[in-house]
Amino acid sequence: MSDRRAFLGNLATGLGSIALASLLADEAQASPSLHPLSSGGTPKQSERGSRGTSGGSAGSAGSAGSAKAKRVIQIFCPGAASSLDMWDYKPELTKRDGEPLPGADALVTFQGSQGKLAKSPYGWKQYGQSGKWLSDAVPQIAQHADELCFLHAMTAKSNTHGPATLQMNTGFIFEGFPSMGAWATFALGSLTSDLPAFVAIPDVRGLPIAGPANWSNGFLPAAFQGVAFNTEKQIPDLALPAGASPDSERRVRGFLDALNKGYGKKAPGYTELDARLASYALAARMQLSAPEATDLSKETQATHKLYGTDSSNQYLAAYAKNCILARRLVERGVRFVQLFCGASSSAVEGSINWDAHQRLKSDLDRHCPILDQPTAALLTDLKQRGLLEDTLVLWTTEFGRMPTFQAKTQGRDHNPQGFTVWMAGAGVKGGFSHGATDALGWKAEQDVTTIYDFHATVLHLLGLDHKKLTYYHNGANRRLTDVHGEVIRTILQA
Repeated sequence: MSDRRAFLGNLATGLGSIALASLLADEAQASPSLHPLSSGGTPKQSERGSRGTSGGSAGSAGSAGSAKAKRVIQIFCPGAASSLDMWDYKPELTKRDGEPLPGADALVTFQGSQGKLAKSPYGWKQYGQSGKWLSDAVPQIAQHADELCFLHAMTAKSNTHGPATLQMNTGFIFEGFPSMGAWATFALGSLTSDLPAFVAIPDVRGLPIAGPANWSNGFLPAAFQGVAFNTEKQIPDLALPAGASPDSERRVRGFLDALNKGYGKKAPGYTELDARLASYALAARMQLSAPEATDLSKETQATHKLYGTDSSNQYLAAYAKNCILARRLVERGVRFVQLFCGASSSAVEGSINWDAHQRLKSDLDRHCPILDQPTAALLTDLKQRGLLEDTLVLWTTEFGRMPTFQAKTQGRDHNPQGFTVWMAGAGVKGGFSHGATDALGWKAEQDVTTIYDFHATVLHLLGLDHKKLTYYHNGANRRLTDVHGEVIRTILQA
């Protein structure tokens, strides 16, 4: 009786965290819909699910053999970081500071009427052999000018943070759609069996607007959602329960395995169950791999100094640690890392994201140093380790800012009609600028690009055809780029 009580006790306490290394000894046989991938990295046809109209089929999306990038680190700055004060040099705006915006005397934008044109409060310098003009707000990232590929004529569909954030991260302005990382891992699978294929690293100050919807699997099988953790909030319930013996662990695994296989036969195509079983198996492997991957004490003092983990600015130090974590994860085979610098402003208005409506200069003085040193260090570190050759680094935000100040404020309003994102690393031209806004930085006017084009290009660099990477849902073959998008070929290396 005591053995039976001990067994049940271990079962009750161990479901969430006990090592389940043999739970899915043959995942491909037990759960064919969990990994709808061929060994070559091309999505193969998976059976349409039996649960309503939510089942999926993946079209042939190309060969991973053509990929320039094996992995992606996407940096996202919530709140709409101002391109005009960081990346997009506009000497005409400086010249016409204080004048009305031509042809827009009565212009009303997201938060109301506009004031006069306002030059950037920062100086600008040319950097690198490319001679790229960049702001004094980001002097350390600017040192990498010859490695960065700027898209200066980006446009978004919404001028509201939530929908625009979702579009940049999922392709759609509504919740319920798979994130870019989910599509990538659905198509390509993982480079490691010991860590998640897709990891989101939120800022220590909180989640971005729309929260986990930014790394959601949407209607893709649940196994492809991102796993969220950072250096301060580790993966919960991962440690082995105190007092668990190897013998009790094996008995629990065997019992659970029998139950799960039995239930799985009764509910074929139930991807939530598939994902739960896979997560248990992965959790078992991660009990050994995750603590090592997240242990920053293994890094040298020189590395910590490079990133700034010893900074007196606690948020710079925290973001620096998250940047090191991102590098350690891709180094160990994580396919897609989504790294956030900033959070939703709901807790303390204007203080933890980039939404500079009232006090542009003081807001950017607060945010840019947090972004600058660790991001520059990440680029340096990846390059020194040879990882930048096949790692694609993205800097993104949801939209841009107006060249005017808002009426009666010292801040810029939302502007989805022209802004900047940049890429670096695998397969893109360094020291290159594509597209341009007008002379004042208001609207994209030369080689205009959309978020659909951006996503199509990222998938292309991963060796995927965005028009063929599809999933059948609710009567349509859905894709990251909806029915839009073209690869931006002029930015690609030969």
